[in-house]
Formats: sequence, structure tokens, C-alpha cells
Amino acid sequence: QVQLVESGGGLVQAGGSLRLSCAASGSSASINTMGWYRQTPGKQRELVATITSGGTTNYADSVKGRFTISRDNAKNTVYLQMNSLKSEDTGIYYCKRREWGPVDYWGQGTQVTVSS
Repeated sequence: QVQLVESGGGLVQAGGSLRLSCAASGSSASINTMGWYRQTPGKQRELVATITSGGTTNYADSVKGRFTISRDNAKNTVYLQMNSLKSEDTGIYYCKRREWGPVDYWGQGTQVTVSS
């Protein structure tokens, strides 16, 4: 069973930075895409950034230039470096891993709160 464990969320002032981590276990699939999504009250979960096992990245327009997604394939871990945080970045951030099928696995989410 694939498990994703997120960490790194918290409370930060606007303009500050946070780094999220998501460690995957229980899977040996070398070809996969991992990503971060966020959800705020009253809104659908939205894509923040994704990265393939080959290193191709994709970002939501709202975070381009501020957020950087990266991964360590040896550790089966994906990271999200978030800089210049804004109040609208507040939400629950979920890690997702997509493997061939496609089959999606989700983490439990980590809260990010940006105070203005």
C-alpha cells in the first residue's frame, strides 16, 4: 500500500517562506508523477505544481516565480519551496502521486496559513 506523508506546513507572515516535504513509501514504481495541490474553504482542490520522475515540472500561474517543486528519487520524496508567500496561498496542501494506470495516491494534507 502506497503511503504519502507530508510535513513542513505551518504559520508564516506574508512575504515569508516555507518548505513542504512529501515522502512516499510502499511503491517501487520508478515512473510516476508527484505533485502538490491545495484546497481552501468553498473551493475545489487545485493544482499547485507537479514534477515527473524525469524532472519535468508544471506550475499553476499563480505560483510561477515564487514556488519551486523538486524531488529526490532515491528518497522517493518531493519538495515544494514556497517563497514570497501571500495570504491567498493559505490552504491545506496535499501531496499526490500518480502511477501508471493511472492510479492516484493522496497524502493526508498539511495546513499552510499565511498571515497578512
